[in-house]
Formats: sequence, structure tokens, C-alpha cells
Amino acid sequence: MTRTCLVYHPIYLQHETNGHPEKKERLTAILDKIQSERLDVDFVTPKFATVSSVAAIHSLRYIDQVKAICEHGGGYLDVDTVLSKSSYDAALMAAGGAMAAVEAVLGEYGSAFALVRPPGHHAMPNRGMGFCIFNNIAIAAKHAQSLGAKKVLIVDWDVHHGNGTNDAFYSDSSVLYFSTHQYPHYPGTGRADEVGEDGGEGFTVNVPLPSGTGDAGYLMAYREILRPIAMEYKPDIVLVSAGQDPHKDDPLGGMRLTTDGFGAIAFQVKEIANACCRGRLAASLEGGYNLQAQAEAVVSEIRAFGGESAQIRGTDTDAARRIEEVKKIQSRYWSCFA
Repeated sequence: MTRTCLVYHPIYLQHETNGHPEKKERLTAILDKIQSERLDVDFVTPKFATVSSVAAIHSLRYIDQVKAICEHGGGYLDVDTVLSKSSYDAALMAAGGAMAAVEAVLGEYGSAFALVRPPGHHAMPNRGMGFCIFNNIAIAAKHAQSLGAKKVLIVDWDVHHGNGTNDAFYSDSSVLYFSTHQYPHYPGTGRADEVGEDGGEGFTVNVPLPSGTGDAGYLMAYREILRPIAMEYKPDIVLVSAGQDPHKDDPLGGMRLTTDGFGAIAFQVKEIANACCRGRLAASLEGGYNLQAQAEAVVSEIRAFGGESAQIRGTDTDAARRIEEVKKIQSRYWSCFA
């Protein structure tokens, strides 16, 4: 299980958004970069997610609402989230792509990256928001569990907090959600003291990083918070909400990650998967709105999943303070911080 596969379907380009930042050129730029770099990867074609699979996260009423809007030519789920006539099918295939990535790493592949759109991590059970229709990574987590993975780790490095994924598993100890995100920033959630509730308390780990955090601060969060918690949790599979909008050149974020920085944190996550679950790592595309920067970051991540590491040096005192705050909060739940 050493090869990496990419999951893709051309229907993703039929989610028309008419000049919106979340546009089809995001995917074509990635595909062009992968081709020009001649990456040694396989392509896997996904299938549509079934309504019952999507309903593991979303209400049937909401699913029907999305379908009806698309059948009538399109519209808006909120001020940011546009639907075209083909968006329902594209969203089902995006969820199906994340599910196919899970199947790939539970099978013959060591890593998988679902190059999907629309993205998903903001989508709530009863509504879409933040460019997201169905929550692809949450649906994939449920699918992984249906295939025998008892404990799932979701890592989200998008610049925006994945409020939909956070809420989907907030009281569920069988899914550990870890997020690094710019804070304060859209959607306004993801404080360090948002740790889960009831039986899931302690299984949500939010790391709200200050604007301007770069490679050193991010790597510190992954080494000092994610790695020890993950080694204690021992997941059966690792899923990644891979958003490239923390890149220093992204127009919708205020972070300072470089292409090498994305590779470094991706390598950390792959090392966790290697140590805990035979390398099983499935990523799904989220945000990223500078076409060149996003494409370069994705290629860096794919290479990291294959074992290439980047050297990051330096310190970040502002990020370090936030990280220590998170450790203090999480020490109530994880012996690695006791």
C-alpha cells in the first residue's frame, strides 16, 4: 500500500458559479499542474453518492431542497453558495469522490486525494453555506465506519474553520476532529474551548491560529498538538479536509503558509497515518482561491503523501502562545498533555 491515487470526475466542472471565487478553473489548474509535473499517480473514477449515504449527515428535506433548486435552473443556498442546474449531480459526485478515496486506501492504495468540487466542510445538516453543498468529508467518515473503521481522525487545514464537520461529530467519540484555522475569521466558530459535548467531549480539537501564521507556526501545531493526540487516539483511518487557502498568496485568507509549508504539514499527517493505521490517508479538496498557489500546494501535498518531506525552520511566538492555550484546554482529556 504505497501508491497514491487521485479521484476525479469531469462532472465537477459542471458546477457553474459564474465568476465566483469557487470556480471550475480551480480544478483545471490543479490537473494541469499535476500533468506538467508528471506525478506518478493513478486516477480513480468515482460514482455518485447515494441519497442514503448523504443522509447519514444531511436531512432528506435539505437534500430534496438542493435537488429542486437545481431542477429549476439553479439559485442560491445563501449569499455565498450558488447552485446551477448541474450542481446537485456535481455535489453527489463530490461526496462520492470522498467516499471513493476512502475505499481506495482501505484497498490497494496508501494515500488518496479526491479532487472534488463543490467543497464541503461548511455544510450543515439542514443547510449549505460557505460555498459548500454536501459535507463530503463527513459523509466519507460515515462511509469509512460502514466499511469497518471504528475510529476516524479528520484533519482540517483549510483557513476557515470547518463548522459543518465540527458540528456533525461534536458529541461523537468515534470521530476525532482536528482543525487549524485563522481566528477570528469566517465563519466565526472554532474557539479553542469548543471541545465537543456529552460523549464526544474532548474529541474536537480546535487550534485557532492568529492572522499571519506561517510555516513554523503551523508545523508546531501539527507536531505538538495533533501528533501526540493522534498517537493516543489511534485512528483506523485518517481523512483530510485539504484547503489551500492558508497560502500566503490566497485572496480570501490572511495566513502565510508556503508551498513547502503545505508539504511539511501533509508529511506530518502521513507519518501519523503510517504509525497508527498502516498509512491509510484519504484527502478531499476544500478551499484555495489563488489558482497557481493552490495547484502548487496540492502537488506538494501529494508528494508528501508519497514520502517526500520539506525542511521548515524558524519560530512563531504568537502561534506558540495559542498552541499552549490549546494544550492546556486539551490536557483535561489527553494524558499526553498531563
